[in-house]
Amino acid sequence: MATSRSAFSVLPATPGFARRLLTADLLSVGSELLAGETIDTNAAELARELTELGLRVGGIAAVPDELGAVHDAFARALQRSDVVISTGGLGPTPDDLTREAIAAVVGETLVVDPGLERWLRDLWARREMAFPEINLKQAWLIPSSIALENGNGTAPGWWVDRPDGRVVIALPGPPREMRAMWIEVVLPRLRQRQAGRDVAVRTYRLTGIGESQVADLLGEQMLRSTNPIVATYARAEAVDVRISAVPVDDEDAAPSQPGGTAAQLLAEAEGTVLAALGEYIWATGRTTWAEAVDAALGDRGWTLATVEVGTRGTLAELLSNTTRLVVAESRATETGDQSTGDVDRLAEEARKTAGADVGVALRIMARGEDTAASVAISSPERLHHERRVVFLGGSLGRSRAAITAASMLLRELQGELQRAGSASPTNGHR
Repeated sequence: MATSRSAFSVLPATPGFARRLLTADLLSVGSELLAGETIDTNAAELARELTELGLRVGGIAAVPDELGAVHDAFARALQRSDVVISTGGLGPTPDDLTREAIAAVVGETLVVDPGLERWLRDLWARREMAFPEINLKQAWLIPSSIALENGNGTAPGWWVDRPDGRVVIALPGPPREMRAMWIEVVLPRLRQRQAGRDVAVRTYRLTGIGESQVADLLGEQMLRSTNPIVATYARAEAVDVRISAVPVDDEDAAPSQPGGTAAQLLAEAEGTVLAALGEYIWATGRTTWAEAVDAALGDRGWTLATVEVGTRGTLAELLSNTTRLVVAESRATETGDQSTGDVDRLAEEARKTAGADVGVALRIMARGEDTAASVAISSPERLHHERRVVFLGGSLGRSRAAITAASMLLRELQGELQRAGSASPTNGHR
């Protein structure tokens, strides 16, 4: 910041706290969230970061701009969790009530901090503007709070240490301000406090199988386990299976429970997941289809061209960040030859015309309420094609057809396609 940093205290080391910070609650303050006018991305981002840090998020709540509601939300969260993090409600207007609510919950009096007041007034003076006195509430502090610098706005955050070792953290609502304060100030402070447990996490990305089928193959016992936790998530582009584990001693396990580090418990669960679902896994972590295909093409030094018929370009959109995609062509639905040979021809023409190493052709047609997809892949090694029927029609059908084509392409590039199904009416190659 161009202005002096003296208004913001350097957060001191806190080695004396006996309480381990292991659980967290998230509060999103703002009536606009409950009215559907604003989508709350802050809570999802913070929950993910806290989980990766090893804290268990026990609750996420959206709270209206009503003092009683905000007060009660903080009071409940402080009874339940070691860390309470709020976003929003730090503006200068009367309906920004986060500071008032925290002060009431902890029984302390709000006062204007002289350093923060000078900092705020300087922001307006530098722009040769009159300072709106309404903004003075953004200089409020309570005795147990420390102001957190906001380099992207006028709303300082709060860090509040409670006598029992719990922590309240108030962050601004605008994502640009929240994110910078979280990364630059709050996250280092939580790490200094050694917040969270040692946690081991692995996410597998699956295709060609639905979430209910995944759950059936894993079994109820595994999905109800509390350590390691195995959870399934149906995403737009994949079904994810996330495994997370913490050391048994951190869980206050019963004497009969076998011990183990987080890594050991994770590895044991991974073996079961891979045995049940290995044939459906195409990536790990947060890998996208574009990243996976790009890496596979890069391993061979190949480039890619695509041509689509009737999809409105959904395959090209899915692979839009693939650096080795040299040509992506989308055509309206054609009424000509609908045979497999036609799709083969399109794939070969796309490859040769673009001078690419691989050509992929995807053609779709309505099949009742579902979508029939024909895919052909032409490479220096061979020409492969498949026909699939994907669930639903319309935009969802087009998206699922694109994922089907990307999955086939990735498996072809990795040499994992089974080549023995040439007699099958839904799978062939020549």
